[in-house]
Amino acid sequence: MEKITLRVDGMSCEHCIKAITKTLGALPSVKKVQVNLGAKTVSAAFDPAACTLDKIKQEIEDLGYDVVA
Repeated sequence: MEKITLRVDGMSCEHCIKAITKTLGALPSVKKVQVNLGAKTVSAAFDPAACTLDKIKQEIEDLGYDVVA
């Protein structure tokens, strides 16, 4: 398992947490997703052989949030 933490702008409420958690949780091999509104971060544990970091970033951006480099 690989663990990543991304800075994500545009999150502001419980709906944001649920949307990101549900979307990333549906990806292959993503086991744990944590969203921290105060810190503006999304953390995930995933198997890089089944899901890429780029795919995770794209899914967040497709929801309308900005992943900060």
